[in-house]
Order: sequence, then C-alpha cells, then structure tokens
Amino acid sequence: MRPDLRIEPVPFDHPDAVALRAAQRAELTARYGTPDSEPGPAPTAADTTVFLLARDAGGDAVGCGALRALGGGVGEVKRMYVVPARRRTGVAGVVLAALEAEAGRRGWTVLKLETGTEQPDAMAFYERHGYRRIPNFGHYAASELSVCYERALVPDAMNAAAIPLPWSRLGRPARRSPGAGPAAGHAHGPRKAGPALPAGGSAELA
Repeated sequence: MRPDLRIEPVPFDHPDAVALRAAQRAELTARYGTPDSEPGPAPTAADTTVFLLARDAGGDAVGCGALRALGGGVGEVKRMYVVPARRRTGVAGVVLAALEAEAGRRGWTVLKLETGTEQPDAMAFYERHGYRRIPNFGHYAASELSVCYERALVPDAMNAAAIPLPWSRLGRPARRSPGAGPAAGHAHGPRKAGPALPAGGSAELA
C-alpha cells in the first residue's frame, strides 16, 4: 500500500480526467506519429463503466484508469496513464489493482486490454502483473500495431483486494512489485510507428 496515494472514482468528464486523457493523447501522438487514428472506438462517458483517479498526498491527480464492459463477465482496461513525474514509483500498479478490484466487485472474471508494438514498457508491465498475450480481439483484430492481453480474475483474490466505497487508499498486495507501469495506458491511440519518446518517457496509453 502506498500511503501517499488515494484512489477515487470520478465522472468521465471530470476536469482532472479530461486533463489526464489529453496528456495521454499527446504522448500517443509523439510515440506513434499520428494524432487521431485508433484501431477501435475510443471510450466515452456512455460506455465507460468506471473511471478512477489516483491522487497524491497534495490532492493532485497523478494517474488514471478505466473499465469498459465487454459482456459475459469480461471487461476491458482503458485509459491507463501516469504523469511523467510519478512514473516508476508504483502508481500504475496501484491503479491497475484498483481496476481489478472494481472488476471483481462487478462479478467480472476476465480483463482484457490492448496496447501497442511501440510500447515495450507497457507490455513488460502487464506481463509482470499476470497478463498473458492473446490474439488481437474485437476492433483490434486487424491492427498490426496492436498487442492484446488478458488476465483471469480469481474471485477470492479480488474479494481480498476490494475496499468498500467511499474509496480511500488502495495498494497492490505485497507480492506484486511496483515498477515502471503504464505511463500512459493502453495504446488505443495512434497506430502508426513514429519517433520514440525520450528515455524514461514511458507511454502505455489507452
């Protein structure tokens, strides 16, 4: 648990959520070289099940993540992002743990996600956290730059991780080591290889 972080659900159009998504989109553009094209529909307020913010001890929003229901007990992790100054400090792991716990509360049994070939940092992060690579699914099936993952959720583990609302502090169990996480979430973003970001500019953008 990180005592300096607080996880809270907010509306999709909350100003801090909008600002983090805009920063994420800018990084995707820098990483892939195109401003718009996505291999699948971008999440909206209508189809986002929950949007979580991570706040530091001063109340600043330092990360985010969202869930979108795919049906049949399956959900998709979306819009994972951590501000550059807080990368490699475990924030991404805390956000992912919170999303997994929320999925467990909803009775979901599988989480899927999509990232991109230009984001090896994101792929390594998800693999460290128990996600396995799968064939590209849904809207990403024909995307040559998409890389997809999934993880089966274990009900007992999810129940143990769950913290009732109102949200306060949530950390990943000690067996999960913090690391350089999705600095910017899954790459449902530009799908054209472009210039790499500067060293340390992790851009796991969703």
